[in-house]
Amino acid sequence: MKIEKISSTPELKKNILHTKLDLKNKTLVTIKRKGKMLDFIFDDGSHLLSHLGMTGTWLVGEKIHSTKHTHLTLQSQNITLAYDDPRRFGHMYYYSESEATEKLDELGLDLADPDFNLEYLTKSLKRYPERALKVTLLDQKMFAGSGNYIANEICARAGIRPTRKCKKIKEEEFQKILKAIQDVLGPALASGGTTFQGGYRDTSGEKGQGVQHLVVFYQKICQLCKKTEVKKIILAQRGTYYCPSCQK
Repeated sequence: MKIEKISSTPELKKNILHTKLDLKNKTLVTIKRKGKMLDFIFDDGSHLLSHLGMTGTWLVGEKIHSTKHTHLTLQSQNITLAYDDPRRFGHMYYYSESEATEKLDELGLDLADPDFNLEYLTKSLKRYPERALKVTLLDQKMFAGSGNYIANEICARAGIRPTRKCKKIKEEEFQKILKAIQDVLGPALASGGTTFQGGYRDTSGEKGQGVQHLVVFYQKICQLCKKTEVKKIILAQRGTYYCPSCQK
C-alpha cells in the first residue's frame, strides 16, 4: 500500500502523535503487533507504532466515512486506513527501525507469543514476590497485551484470588495460571475481541463478542459456579472482580 494522501486533525498532534510524521509516498509493507502496540512497517524501514488506548480503532476499506473522531487518514489508490479515537487516549510514534525496536523492547512477551511458556510465566511472577497476582499480571514489561479484564479473568479461571501475593502462589498453580491465560485469550480472539461500552471495534467497525465468555468481570453471578455473587474491590486503583467460592 503506497501512501498517496494523508489527512489529520489538530487533535492528532495535540493529544495522540508524539513525534513528527513523514509517510507520504512510502509503502506500507506489513503490520505486526506486540501487546497493545500495533507496528506499521514501511519500505524505508521506518515504523509507525500505534497504541489504541481505550477507544482507538484502525478502520480499513476502499472508502472510509470520516467523522470528527477520525484523526488520521492514510490513502492509497484503492485502500484507506483511518484512525478513529473518540476519547483520544491513544498514542502514536513515528520511529526509525532502531528506535522502534528500543520502544518495543520495553514490553515483555505477548501473552499470545509462542515463547510465552511455563518457565517464562513462573520467572516473571516470582520477580515481585510481594505484589498481588493481578497487579503483576497487568505489568506490560512482563505480560504484554494483558489488560484489566484479562487479568481478572485469568485469576478467576486459575482459581486464585487477585489479591494473593505472588510469593504465596504454589508451584502447581503456575500451570493453572498458564492454562487460564490460554482459556481467556482463545475464546476472546475467536469472538473478534472483547468490546465494552464505547470501546474496541475491529477494522471493519464491528464490535467484538468476547463479553459472552466473561466469568467474573462485570458479572453479578460467577459464571463458573453459577451461584456465588461476584465481589468487587479496588486493587491498585483498578476495579477488581472475584468469586469468593471459586477463588482462594
